[in-house]
Amino acid sequence: MSFLVLLLVLVIEKFSALRHRLQDDRFFISELRRLEVRPRLAREPGFLLVMCVLVPCVLLALLCLVLQPVAYGLFALPVHLLVLVYSLGRGDLRGSLGPFRDAWRREDTQGAVHVAERDLNLGADSAPELLQRVQGHLLWDGYQGFFAVIFWYCLLGPVAALAYRLLALVQTHAQTPALQARAGQIRHAFDWLPVRLLAASFALVGNFVALSRAMIHELLNWDISAHDLIERAGRAASEIRDEAPGQEGLATLDKLWELLLRSAVLWYAAFAVWTVLV
Repeated sequence: MSFLVLLLVLVIEKFSALRHRLQDDRFFISELRRLEVRPRLAREPGFLLVMCVLVPCVLLALLCLVLQPVAYGLFALPVHLLVLVYSLGRGDLRGSLGPFRDAWRREDTQGAVHVAERDLNLGADSAPELLQRVQGHLLWDGYQGFFAVIFWYCLLGPVAALAYRLLALVQTHAQTPALQARAGQIRHAFDWLPVRLLAASFALVGNFVALSRAMIHELLNWDISAHDLIERAGRAASEIRDEAPGQEGLATLDKLWELLLRSAVLWYAAFAVWTVLV
């Protein structure tokens, strides 16, 4: 059933706007705000995480446990599908880069800086640094919005996928520094394995030698963040230079997007083989 759900997710992503309608986080964020303003809870970030992440995941686990034996899991399938769609990344990754691409194509550095701050929440002191940060944004959003969610769904089911997304929402929207830090620590643990598997995928579908030379000493480094690792791995696998003005800079974004697409095909093929063998 899991592979069928993954195929349906691709169909929904391609031909439907269901993801954007389903990914309404206003209720979750309002509940997070309500819990954070309680003085007693604000001093207990661990308990806040239990309320915001663990409780919804336990309820989902109980629902799946009840539905799984019914009609050979037929009623569990839409639950898996809706949870996985909800757990994917927010927004339109390529669409959000449109204004930046237009400004960069015109070599309008000030315009590119403005739209990067407005649309991507990115800033930089120079044009090469700005392009590098946008490249990192593309790789990171591709990873955390798709690959990490798919990995945890395939490994542990919809509960793990939901837990990853709720942790990401808490880390992004929490106003309590202690809660943000605690959510970031747990998410770092969630990211450790899938981000390294994606980096290994980059080596298989990109430049293996360049990636190995650049990242071999960092693969087992616990302290490096998932964002930094995937950015460095993607740039190495695509052989991207630091200086890339105008159309050449846009070509680097296209190369990174194609790298992500090839890796996605590799992951789906590997999971299909795994499904057949198991």
